[in-house]
Amino acid sequence: MAEKIIILDFGSQVTQLIGRRLRELNVYCEIYPFNKVPALDSSVKGVILSGSPCSVRDKNAPQIDLGGIKGRFPLLGICYGAQYLAHKFGGEVLGSLAREYGRAMLDVVDPESPLLKGVSAHSQVWMSHGDTIARLPEGAEVIASTESVTNAAFHIKGEQTYAVQFHPEVFHTTEGTKILGNFALGICGCKGDWTPASFIETTVASLREQIGDEKVILGLSGGVDSTVAGVLLNKAIGHNLTCIFVNNGLRKTAHIVVGLDLGGDAHPRVEASNLYDAIWVSANCGDEAARRLMASMKNATPLRSSSTRCATNKMMRPSAGRPIFRRASRRSAGA
Repeated sequence: MAEKIIILDFGSQVTQLIGRRLRELNVYCEIYPFNKVPALDSSVKGVILSGSPCSVRDKNAPQIDLGGIKGRFPLLGICYGAQYLAHKFGGEVLGSLAREYGRAMLDVVDPESPLLKGVSAHSQVWMSHGDTIARLPEGAEVIASTESVTNAAFHIKGEQTYAVQFHPEVFHTTEGTKILGNFALGICGCKGDWTPASFIETTVASLREQIGDEKVILGLSGGVDSTVAGVLLNKAIGHNLTCIFVNNGLRKTAHIVVGLDLGGDAHPRVEASNLYDAIWVSANCGDEAARRLMASMKNATPLRSSSTRCATNKMMRPSAGRPIFRRASRRSAGA
């Protein structure tokens, strides 16, 4: 099982950037809502708590039980995650006199800290919070400060628990990737050998294991998410996959054709007959689009002249209009 870092999302608008920075370091990660913590097995190398638009002092602030995480796995709190660690374990978080938003200069207090190894003594970071940590929890030590934030980064002694009140994942934190690399590669011990290609291999293997000989129906909009899901499922289970193209009315005609055909220099070509057991083509595609699609489907035959109307969650019956097509025969797995 591939090693990974778990990111627990408290609603920050830049949580996805944390994942992106880790992938740039060739580290695999998975993002989960704070209230849907997955089972943490031996493949988990560390956990990151994201930021949040909420305040830890709010009555309905996001809460999480860290009993099975803190002290057991390397842990990094970012912004809200840092303040939550302080607030939850005996420190004090107060409202700032003025919201701290924008660039700040970070001064490294402990250059020997594993989190700040190789980070410049003075570097730019990005702040975005209305609260500040006024007092650290017992056993915590300051490892970096800014002019207005004394506890900008801290470490809890005896644990691999770290926290930063700035955002290392954003572009404006000039050495943020270095800090995340110190956590993922140094503290967590990730090998840094993950690639998108290995993700395809492990995902296809996982899908085969989960699905077995079951049949799968996939609603396909022609967008990136559903198309990638379709390609991966096709690699995993082949003819046991049935894809239905659903025109939700939000895509342009050209996008519908490209989504089905994936032709052109910018994308690898995927023959429609290799991917679909059933394809419904909207009347919006037009005659030329229908001919292009038909040409790409070597084993396809027209059913009849009609059109389709689709709702997001419901396929309506076709009425008179332009052609729709259906696969004439099944193909073997992996075709």
